[in-house]
Amino acid sequence: MTFDYDLIVVGAGSGGVRAARVAASHGAKVAIAEEFRVGGTCVIRGCVPKKLYVLASRFHDDFQDAAGFGWRVGDVSFDWPALVAAKEKEITRLSDLYAETLASSGVELIRARATLTDPNGVRFSNGRSAHARYILIATGGAPVLAPHIPGIEFGISSNEIFDLPKFPQRLLIVGAGYIAVEFASVFARLGAKVHLAYRADLPLRGFDDDLRSRLCEALKTAGVEHRAGALPTRIAKCVGGLDVEMSDGAPLTVDCLLIATGRRPMTQNLGLEAAGVELRENGAVAVDEDSRSNVESIYAVGDVTDRINLTPVAIREGQAFADSVFGATPTTLDYECTPSAVFTTPEIGTVGLTEAEALAQHGAIDIYETQFRPMRATLSGRGERVYMKLIIHGSNGRVLGAHILGPEAGEMAQLIAVALRMGATKSDFDATMAVHPTMAEELVTMRAPSRRLRSQI
Repeated sequence: MTFDYDLIVVGAGSGGVRAARVAASHGAKVAIAEEFRVGGTCVIRGCVPKKLYVLASRFHDDFQDAAGFGWRVGDVSFDWPALVAAKEKEITRLSDLYAETLASSGVELIRARATLTDPNGVRFSNGRSAHARYILIATGGAPVLAPHIPGIEFGISSNEIFDLPKFPQRLLIVGAGYIAVEFASVFARLGAKVHLAYRADLPLRGFDDDLRSRLCEALKTAGVEHRAGALPTRIAKCVGGLDVEMSDGAPLTVDCLLIATGRRPMTQNLGLEAAGVELRENGAVAVDEDSRSNVESIYAVGDVTDRINLTPVAIREGQAFADSVFGATPTTLDYECTPSAVFTTPEIGTVGLTEAEALAQHGAIDIYETQFRPMRATLSGRGERVYMKLIIHGSNGRVLGAHILGPEAGEMAQLIAVALRMGATKSDFDATMAVHPTMAEELVTMRAPSRRLRSQI
């Protein structure tokens, strides 16, 4: 077969762009197809705009805290359209930069939808067709509007929340994952009355329980009303916005309903079935440790594989794919000790095993933890608390997990991840000099375990 390209990448998000650039740097002839804007979820509808909104919301606390430090701040107000416009300007700049980087790397950008016709063939919505030695699926994921109840179509997803024409004074968020709690934190600080509804007793399933309970209380302090165990059963439009019937029987009228109950891999209508690609039950592309599907010429990286759905993971998967296939440098990723952050206020940073996971896997663990007021709160008078927790192997002293709730927790988790990957022990932490006065110094000054846990495994 004669190939038009060595590689066609379907989807110009973080993973796809990295793979295309690196493959081209190895001498491959590469095209990348994108039907929307270059940059994917992270740049356009995820990490970047979300973090901008998080930063905007934190000025709420800054203005309040300033008086404790001698500043006299007058009346302040928030301009939602100004924030939306500033966000749009920044993500447009980043999207254009991604496109320029692809061009400078020698990658052809095809602004069209791509559909696979066979294991090496692609048809584009602009009428073109092409064949490539390899095809990489990097289409990411999309929000799911669930549960399926009457009126669910009146809700919006995280795609639309960034660009609402009018700020919602009353907002119901359905969901308990990081997207739900992040937007609850943001909109509460921007001035909305936020209701957070979810099925479980605490949000953030899968995170350490001590973080979950403390974040729940912090959100309540910020004004978020938790509706644990309650979900909408019917939604209807009304003069004042939306009337929502809840499963606990309490009526609710809101201006906006955000459905944040999960995401699904974007594999629909890509022609994957025609190409013989095996999909998992949730629609994700089934891949091996090298990101190869069951079809030899087709690979997939990022959220479309539903492994670890984080932007840095997609980038590393794209890099590993390109180095392995085109750079003669076989690279298999190690997902252990992948750090993550939840950009609520206060923020969560975490890496390694939770307490429950560590106990189940190792049977004997020591828990070191501390909580304290950050220095900023001593003058501002805010009741904010920082919480830090280290999970230590009961026999060899290795640090199995680190969990932080407080300012800049994500930054700290990134650095701790390096130590955990290197197999650091609690004695290594103890022997490390502290930087004073910082919050992070508490990570190397915890001397006695608060709990010793033992189980039969």
